[in-house]
Amino acid sequence: MTDLDEIAGVAHEPEGTPAGVVVLTHGAGGSRESPLLIRICDEWAARGWLSIRYNLPYRRRRPKGPPSGSAGGDRAGIVDALTLARSLAAGPLLAGGHSYGGRQTSMVVAENPGLVDVLTPFSYPLHPPGKPDRLRTEHFGDITAPTVFTHGTADPFGTIDELREAAALIPAPASIVDITGARHDLGSTKLDVPALAVDAALSALP
Repeated sequence: MTDLDEIAGVAHEPEGTPAGVVVLTHGAGGSRESPLLIRICDEWAARGWLSIRYNLPYRRRRPKGPPSGSAGGDRAGIVDALTLARSLAAGPLLAGGHSYGGRQTSMVVAENPGLVDVLTPFSYPLHPPGKPDRLRTEHFGDITAPTVFTHGTADPFGTIDELREAAALIPAPASIVDITGARHDLGSTKLDVPALAVDAALSALP
């Protein structure tokens, strides 16, 4: 695995020439060392893709704690990561992240049409727990990339039905991989979450 200092990233390299590049980042309390990100990147690499997990700018500044007023800078960091990824291999570019990282990536994709080929958020934080009226979907109408949500059926940040309604706002093909019984961390003892997520993302490629 190669360290990508410029974006505080780690590359999971496939055997042979990569089919494309997948770039993933972490949730508000996490880092690139998230077990979920590692497992998903391993799965992508096993399928022949170069996959990169990286730290958002706020996490590069301090090892712990949530983002605080850093969203604009974090989105700039996402653009930097995607631009770098484009230079590393030919083929499609997929991007996403867990929770906060997935939300910020989706905003970057909305602001930059054509930047990625598929958007893959994990545990999208549709609203704060217990506050379903505070939806974080104002940019969904500007997302033009095919989108694959991977979401637990017990996630307090949004139900599958709520997410299905939100996904309908996206004017591109949008699908949901629902992980039965999983909460926000997408932990499951019965389902292979990385394999299901990767299968769906590959099916969404234009």
